Order: sequence, then structure tokens, then C-alpha cells
Amino acid sequence: MTQYLIRRLLIAIPSILGISVILFAVLALAPGDPFEELATNPAIPPEVRQNLRASLGLDDPIHVRYFAWLTSMLRGDWGFSFVSRIPVDDLILQRLPTTIAVIGASQVLAICIAIPIGVFAATRPYSIFDQIANTLAFVGFSLPTFFTGLLLILLFSIHLDWLPFVYRTQLDSTGWQWWWDQVRQSIMPVTVLGLFQGAALVRFVRSAVLDVIRLDYVTTARAKGIPESAVTLRHIVRNAMIPVVTLLALQMPAVFGGAIVTEQIFRVPGIGSLLISAVLANDTPVIMAVTFVFACLVILFNLIADILYGWLDPRISYR
Repeated sequence: MTQYLIRRLLIAIPSILGISVILFAVLALAPGDPFEELATNPAIPPEVRQNLRASLGLDDPIHVRYFAWLTSMLRGDWGFSFVSRIPVDDLILQRLPTTIAVIGASQVLAICIAIPIGVFAATRPYSIFDQIANTLAFVGFSLPTFFTGLLLILLFSIHLDWLPFVYRTQLDSTGWQWWWDQVRQSIMPVTVLGLFQGAALVRFVRSAVLDVIRLDYVTTARAKGIPESAVTLRHIVRNAMIPVVTLLALQMPAVFGGAIVTEQIFRVPGIGSLLISAVLANDTPVIMAVTFVFACLVILFNLIADILYGWLDPRISYR
């Protein structure tokens, strides 16, 4: 197990380096100048602008800038934001807990919806429940998150006045009231992301269970007189979860990307809103750091999926 993890981490290093080269090159070649406002400001002398650009290395060749950035990243120095003048790692650490809380809760909701519904629909194919589940899954997956978010705001915030539609990090309440207010303002963004991901997972879980339920060892288990619930849980669901784990691992970075829209709708101060504001302000250090973190998440969750394979399927060995 340890050797497998070390080998996978060593394989991941060239992938991370390749991703960093592509991201840096794309951002370096993109149009726009982070000091465009300084260039149009007559109160700032040209020599001051030139000295500032030289101190940040913006006029150096692209390969020199890349190696300087990579060296700083390896030392733990992610640079400073051009806009807020705050270290980039501090900006990310300030926003990361909120994003993790919202996305983590939405993924738990998606799994709690998809696995029971998908398994129940697969064990009763073409029944009324199966048809209703498929229809709702298609509808939920087809509706974009910004439409669902606006719909929930209109219903629960404007018409019913039950839930706040603006997420606030600084709450005036304390104690149990603080926790209740935190839950209330998280319900809609978590629901939007959870329903969207859950709708896609329902179809995938149903398909995976249908593939396993027809195999010979399932028929053998039933012939031995094992109760149907035990057959479903031990022999069908466990083996059907292998492709589902793959989908979840690959979807997690996409969920972070999809949360950008949701965070903008509900004003959630997370990584997504930080990336949007950095793109609008052409804040290159923040854009590079956030996109690089998203890319590293792809590799991390792929490694987690490979580790879970051995737990789900005893036939898989770590070699």
C-alpha cells in the first residue's frame, strides 16, 4: 500500500508540472494588463510604473517568469494579489472553509439522494417508481444551477420569506442561534448543487446496478437462500459502487468549478467568487493559484478513487 502511494505520487509530479506550464502559458498570453489602470492614471509617473513592473518581473521572458513562480510556489510563497495587496495563500485560506462546507454538504446530499433512488429504481426496472425517478433525474440534470438558484430565491426568499438569499460570513447571533442562522443561509446553495449532482448520479447508479444485478454470482447468492436485502447490499451495491466512485472522484473538481455560479448567485464568499473577481480585475497571481489548486484536485481525487477501489473490490490489489 505504501509503495503504491509513493509510486502514484511520483507519477503525479510530471502531470502537475505539465498542468502548471499550460496554465501559466495561457494566462501569460491572455490579453489584458493588471496595471492598465496605472498606465491611464496621469498622477503616477511613468518611471514609477516601470519600476513596479520590474520589481514584479512582468517584463521578463515567459520562461523566466514561470521558473520564478514555480520556485516561489515550492517555497510556499504564492505571491501577492495585485488588487488587494494580500498574500494569495491568505486569500485562499480565508475562502476555502466556506467553499468546502457548502460543497461537502452538497455532495453528501447528492449521494444520499442518488444511491437509494438509483438502487431502488434498478431493482424494479420499468416500474412507476423507475419512470418517475428517471424523469425527475432528467429534469434536474437539464436545469442549470443559475436557473434553479433564482427559482429557489423567488420562492423561499421573496414570496415565502423563509430563507435569506445572501450568504453572510459575519453573523450577529451567537450560540445555537448562530448555528441555526448558518444552516438557514446554507440550505439553498447546498440544495442547488446537491440536486444537480444527485440528478446526474441517479442515472449512473441505476445503470451500474443494472449491470451488476444480471451477473452470475448474484444469481448464485440468491440460489443459496441469502435474503434479498443482503444480496443487494453485499453483492450488488458494493460492486456497483466502483464506477460510481470513479464518477464522484472525477466530478469533485467539476463541482468546485460549478460552485462558481452558485456562489455568485447567493453571494457565497468562497473560492468561486474569488476566482470571478480575480478574472474581472485581471489579478494574475490569484487566477493562477486558484486554477492550479483546481487542477491538483483532479489528481488528488483520482488517487483517492484508486485507493477506494481496493476496499470495494477485493480482486483489486495495490501493485
